[in-house]
Amino acid sequence: MLDPETTRHADLRSGAGPWRARTHRPPGRPLERDMGWDVAIVGGGITGAFLAEHMTALGLDTVVIDREREGFGSTAASTAMLQWEIDLPLRKLATLYGFASAAEIYRQSFSAVEGLRRLVAELALPCGFAPRRTIYLAADEAGPRELRDEMELRHRAGLPGDFVEHAALLGAFGFDREAAIVSPGSAEADPLSLCHALLALAAQRGARIIRDEAIGFGGTGRGAAVTLAGGAVVEAGHLVLATGYVMPGFVHNDLHRTASSWAIATVPQPPQALWPERALIWEASERYCYCRTTPEGRIIFGGEDEEDDDPDRREALASAKTKVLTARLQALVPAARLELDHAWSGAFGQTEDGLPLIGRVQGQPRMLAAYGYGGNGITFSFLASRMIGALLRGQEESWFRHFAIDRPLPG
Repeated sequence: MLDPETTRHADLRSGAGPWRARTHRPPGRPLERDMGWDVAIVGGGITGAFLAEHMTALGLDTVVIDREREGFGSTAASTAMLQWEIDLPLRKLATLYGFASAAEIYRQSFSAVEGLRRLVAELALPCGFAPRRTIYLAADEAGPRELRDEMELRHRAGLPGDFVEHAALLGAFGFDREAAIVSPGSAEADPLSLCHALLALAAQRGARIIRDEAIGFGGTGRGAAVTLAGGAVVEAGHLVLATGYVMPGFVHNDLHRTASSWAIATVPQPPQALWPERALIWEASERYCYCRTTPEGRIIFGGEDEEDDDPDRREALASAKTKVLTARLQALVPAARLELDHAWSGAFGQTEDGLPLIGRVQGQPRMLAAYGYGGNGITFSFLASRMIGALLRGQEESWFRHFAIDRPLPG
């Protein structure tokens, strides 16, 4: 039995974001007796919810195990900017892995957002989903030349978007920056409502939600087992780890690290204070900020990331980070009302190459996992559910190797 003692049981977030569940989530219950399942999913956040919906759609008997209220960990801290553009620009990713691989990765991310859009529409999920363009602003080390080069590579990869110079950017959107890339194909959503809607649908199809803590993992070539704190053992044909940014010690990759990010949400803004189309905004900088709106007209503004996941330090920095984010929001959107309704922070997993860790756990033939989403949390959560569903059916695609958990460090 593998011991998850090295799993971090620290607080994943502090403060509270603007998300309030609009869908009744299925009740989590302790397991009264040992049972067998096709798939056991550990983690009831947004990744576990996508997995549960997809596994039940495939006709698999599914159980979801979470020690907390489903969706109220890292998912509730998400800003839910559903972008296909990943943390590492295409030009930098191509330097690491070659243009052909980098272009394939970007196309898969683009397809993931489109697949998510279709899923929400087909299932009529009530989650505030709205298609959005993104505005990738020049900042610091990434000026007009770098953005133009990036756009040329994207066009070569078959990806949409336009390079926009200063005058056109200022006239169309009101942002006083040297240049930007404006691209279609992204979206926004309410992450908590999306999570609960997916879990509710999975439960309607027969999935069981168990409120208990996984304290041990094991398995053989024929199946996997999860020991729960309540004493029961869940046996399943396959085990999927979807515990957000809390990675068990036996799932190891030197690419992965955990960091912290902060966010604020303003009071609802008058329409004239908001930019056209309510596009998603982010900066081409290592100290980037990101920005979106809510259906009520709030501005969500985040960033100021730190390479530190200590919850006490994160909490201690909250006041200073809130002041910095408010000042940066004022500089970017001078017309915005700066009164805040919410301020919060959370831990997030990231990797050196900006790509998630999705697939089989090395040395564990019946165990799969999904971690390290960076700034593309929900996009990569959806992608993970489809990749893992394919792997369980024996349908491995060549591009899965780009996201493999045991892939080596680049270079």
